Amino acid sequence: MKSKYLMIGAAVCAALFLFSGIMLWRQYADEKQSAEAFEQVAALVETEPAPTDTPQETELLPELTAFEKYRAVQEQNSDFVGWLSIPGTNIDYPVMQTVDEPNFYLKRGFDKQYSDYGVPYVQENCDLALSDNCVIYGHHMNNGTMFNNVTKFLDEDFFNSTNITIYTLDGIYTYEPFAIFETISTFQYFRMRFQDDADFVSFCEKMQEQSLYNKNMKFTGSDHIITLSTCTNSFTSTGRYALHAKLIKVEK
Repeated sequence: MKSKYLMIGAAVCAALFLFSGIMLWRQYADEKQSAEAFEQVAALVETEPAPTDTPQETELLPELTAFEKYRAVQEQNSDFVGWLSIPGTNIDYPVMQTVDEPNFYLKRGFDKQYSDYGVPYVQENCDLALSDNCVIYGHHMNNGTMFNNVTKFLDEDFFNSTNITIYTLDGIYTYEPFAIFETISTFQYFRMRFQDDADFVSFCEKMQEQSLYNKNMKFTGSDHIITLSTCTNSFTSTGRYALHAKLIKVEK
């Protein structure tokens, strides 16, 4: 009887070991596939002007417009609405939006196939250029990818010195962070609709008061902000990091 239990125990341990191995392999494969997929997307971004028949000095070549840089990315997937880049972080990704299918890219890659990594995406009822508060979601992956590096803004020096850039097909938008904090999903940091200018200004001020660091930034009803939202990967599934930034420059 004792040997029977030992055999059962050994079989259970072997099954658990096999299951753990399969899960680790799947995680590794998904991570590798995600990295390769984003490298392929990044390769679509144009970095140099198309050659012309007329010889020109290198320094006289015209700079590429945002549309010229990212046109091939948008042609590959029409859900592409911009490219999010934050210096000093791993955040350098396309941003997607599916108006009719909320959270579509939560568990899908740029190629629309299943992926635990997903792709950063804009809330379905937002407009990067027009919304008062445009919310962008991304996973907090343990390997440092996606929106994991939002936590770098928890450092005061980094928070005070780093801006956020979003490249769209019609321009380049630069944002200055004004709030970073840890919260829960039920806290309305992702509000997008406001009664009037005063309500919007009050919201921005409240978010700034929540922040670990306060720049005492001023707001008006004509301002636009973005919110980067990601999980905290803490023991609670409702934990979130919220990073708010104000639009300070637009280049067409």
